[in-house]
Amino acid sequence: MLEPFFRWCESTLIGRAVAESVWAFPILEAIHLLGLCMLGGALLVVDLRLLGTGLTGQPIAQLARNARRWLITALAIMVATGIPLFLSEAIKAYYNTSFWVKMITLPIALLFTFAVRERVARAEGLEPGVRGKVVGAVSLALWFTVAAAGRWIGFS
Repeated sequence: MLEPFFRWCESTLIGRAVAESVWAFPILEAIHLLGLCMLGGALLVVDLRLLGTGLTGQPIAQLARNARRWLITALAIMVATGIPLFLSEAIKAYYNTSFWVKMITLPIALLFTFAVRERVARAEGLEPGVRGKVVGAVSLALWFTVAAAGRWIGFS
């Protein structure tokens, strides 16, 4: 049902330009992976803190507030590079299970991060409670799924 849309995506000017270029895809992929590293760092410091480990001397709310701009910057980088990467291989993505796992999990992870995790992190004090630990674990699981599925797209 969505295949015609994916075929159109691949035929766009950006999709064709990236697919036909020798350097565009690897450069975009490298920047995308740098964004993934930044995203992982911004998520990990807060999620590990919610789990009661790492940077235990800082209040969770302050750490989450400081990491938020890195998280948003990383997401912007990943969207800006991920869209042209997708457009260059949309048909391959359409038939790739890992792509669909990533695309289904990504909005859930984003919604959880900004609607649930952020509120819990703001409410936690110096030591996380059970709620904070559960939220940290769920966040790590969601984002690990997004990242692992995204990396697996290139190998399947």
